[in-house]
Amino acid sequence: MLEVFGKRPFLLLLLYAVLLVVVPFLPVDDYILHILTLFLIFAVFATGWNLTLGILGLKTLGHHAFFAMGAYISALVAYYGGVSPWITIWIGALAAAISGIFIGLPILRIRSMPHVAIVTLAFAEIVRLVFSNLKDITRGELGFWGIPPFDPIQLGDLTLRFGIGNAIGSYALTVVFFLAVNLALLIFLTSRPGLTFLAIKDSEAAAESLGIHLATWKLLAFAVSAAVVGLSGAIYAHYVLILTPTSVAGPEMLITLLAMIIVGGVGRFFGPIYGALLLTVMSEVLREVGDYRMLLYGAMIVAFVFLAPQGIAGLKLRGRRGRPAPAADPARAT
Repeated sequence: MLEVFGKRPFLLLLLYAVLLVVVPFLPVDDYILHILTLFLIFAVFATGWNLTLGILGLKTLGHHAFFAMGAYISALVAYYGGVSPWITIWIGALAAAISGIFIGLPILRIRSMPHVAIVTLAFAEIVRLVFSNLKDITRGELGFWGIPPFDPIQLGDLTLRFGIGNAIGSYALTVVFFLAVNLALLIFLTSRPGLTFLAIKDSEAAAESLGIHLATWKLLAFAVSAAVVGLSGAIYAHYVLILTPTSVAGPEMLITLLAMIIVGGVGRFFGPIYGALLLTVMSEVLREVGDYRMLLYGAMIVAFVFLAPQGIAGLKLRGRRGRPAPAADPARAT
């Protein structure tokens, strides 16, 4: 329990909440709030992916497909159906959850982890190609623009507006979703279902001998993980207001999010949050180097796998306990 969540995880989440609430009152400009908004969205994405990749131990590489599905489905329903984004984001999350169950069913029959990774990666590529070729609906790689932002909220004399260019409102919205999702997952994972996931990760044979139905619990993990990732994609769509298949389901998204999880700490609850913060900031700092930043991300992944396999969260845990954390098998971190 301590290894996955650290000491007093609820208190730590409360501390993060306080820090996030204080930020708008500091002398920061809209650009900083934009970076933090992206960080919060990707942190939710990485946390959802970590549920299967780290917490349950299933080496999947196709979660950016759920991100794309949540983004596109929410955007398309809002654009063509005239439905409020406050409703369509849940439709996108539900669609991602259903697709998670769909891809989870054949994966349960595969015992080889490399084959699981290949199948899920192929699924993500299929999703990207589908959205690319539905040009009459999604406009393909030309970009699907005109996505409506979230409807404004009136708070007394204050009107919160959302979408790119409305920094305060967008930041406040993502803070609420970030805290709500992480609190819900923390409660879920520290309850009996979450402990069941950890038992399956430690030893499937031992868990099955205790009467745990592995297929059911793995499907549940896929559904919850896909729903969280799909929700983050839907929020992303109604923030940036333009989508392309490559931007949400391309290799750059895969590498960036995988780097966030590995650098932050695979299997650590707060690890993806640390990784998302570091990689989001680095992405902006290295923007001028273009595609070469993918090489830097790759080098960072290799460095952390060999030098700090526990990630940033593992280093933090080691500092608190006063002794090195047990070394992890580098092969299990990829």
